Amino acid sequence: MISNVAAKKVLVRVDFNVPLDSQRVITDDTRILKAIPTIKQLLDNGAAVILMSHLGRPLKKLNDDGSINKEKFSLRHVKSHLGKLLNVDIQFADDCINDEAILKARDLKPGEVLLLENTRFHQGEKSGDIDMAAKLASLADVYVNDAFGAAHRAHASTVTVAKFFKPANRSLGLLMENEIASAKKVLNSPKRPCTAILGGAKVSDKIQLIEKLLDFANKIIIGGGMSYTFIKAQGGDIGDSLVEEDYLDLAKELLQKAKNNNVDFFLPEDSVLADSFSATANSKITASNEIPNGWMGLDIGPKAIEEYTKEILASQTILWNGPLGVFEFDAFANGTNIVAQAVAQATSKGAYTLIGGGDSVAAINKAGLADQVSFVSTGGGAMLEFLEGKKLPGIKAIESQEYIENPLKT
Repeated sequence: MISNVAAKKVLVRVDFNVPLDSQRVITDDTRILKAIPTIKQLLDNGAAVILMSHLGRPLKKLNDDGSINKEKFSLRHVKSHLGKLLNVDIQFADDCINDEAILKARDLKPGEVLLLENTRFHQGEKSGDIDMAAKLASLADVYVNDAFGAAHRAHASTVTVAKFFKPANRSLGLLMENEIASAKKVLNSPKRPCTAILGGAKVSDKIQLIEKLLDFANKIIIGGGMSYTFIKAQGGDIGDSLVEEDYLDLAKELLQKAKNNNVDFFLPEDSVLADSFSATANSKITASNEIPNGWMGLDIGPKAIEEYTKEILASQTILWNGPLGVFEFDAFANGTNIVAQAVAQATSKGAYTLIGGGDSVAAINKAGLADQVSFVSTGGGAMLEFLEGKKLPGIKAIESQEYIENPLKT
C-alpha cells in the first residue's frame, strides 16, 4: 500500500456494507474490522483520511413516495462503532459530494477521519458516472481502494474515481492486498491435496468456479441445494428438493469432466429432509437419491458428514464457498457446523484454509470459528469472480496507467 501520505488527504473506498438490525445496530462488524489496519496505517503515516462506502441498495428499496430511505441506509449508523475501533472522533458529511463534504474534506487535518454518506444515494455510483467520480476525487490527493467486497463492480467510487489520480497516487489497501494474496495461494500454489467445498442453492451460481476448480483441485465436495441438481442428473429421486432442470445436462458434463481429470467429486450420500421449508418442519434422514415426494433435502446427513470430515482432515489446502444446508434454521445447520469445525481442525494441523465470502462467512462466524481458519474473505461475489479467473474492475483500475486531469481541482 502507498506509504508517502504525510500531510495528504487520502480518499479510501472501504466496504462498510454491514448488516443492521431493526434498531439500526450493527449485527456483524467483520467488514469494518477488516478495514481498520489500512485506516490506522494511513493515520500513523500522517494522513487525513476520507472514507466512502455504500450500504445496502437504497435505490432499489425506495419509500412509498419514491424517495430514498436515508434513515435506513445511512452510514451514520456505523460512525460511533468506527470511532471506538479507531479511538478517533469521526466526522460525518451527510452526502458524499455536496458542499458540506467538500468543506469538511478541505478542513480535515492529519490524524482526522471524515466519513462520507452512502455513495449509493446517487444514481451515478452504479453507472460509474464520471462527474460524480470527479467530485469524489477532488476531495483528496491520494486514492486507496480497500473495498474487496465491491471490487467486482465498475462503480464511480471503485473504478472511475481512480482515473483522476496519477498511478503513483493510487493503490490497493492492506485488506485488498491480503484478499488477492490469499486467493492466489489457493489458485497458483496450493499444497496438496487441494479440496474445494462448495455449497449454496444453485449450480448456475457456481458453474465457472467448478470448471476452474476442475483444472487444479484434487477433490470437490458438494452440499446445499445445488447438490440435488447433480443427484437428479445421475438419475436419483430428489422429491421436492431444489433443482435446476435447465442445468441437468451441464451437471452431467461437469461430473464427466471431473472423472476425466481424476478429480474426486463428492455428493452427499444422505440428507436431512424436511416436509416444508421451515425452521419447525418435520424431519427425517434418507439416502440423497431416494427422497420421497413431499420432502426436500435441507442439510447433509450423518454419512455425508462423516465422509466429508474425513476428506477435509486429509487436505492441505481448503477453499470453502457456500453453506452445506439451510444453516439459518438450527434443525438443518448440523452439516455446515461440523464442516466448519473440520475446516478449523484442518487449519490447526497445518492446512491453508480460505473461507470464500458470502454465506460461508456468516456460517463460520455463527459457528464461532472465524479466528481458527487461515483467511476469511469479505467479498462474496468478488471472491467468486476472482477465483473464476476474472480480472476485477476495482483492481484493474488501480493497476491501469490511465489518468484524467480533474477539472475540479485547482
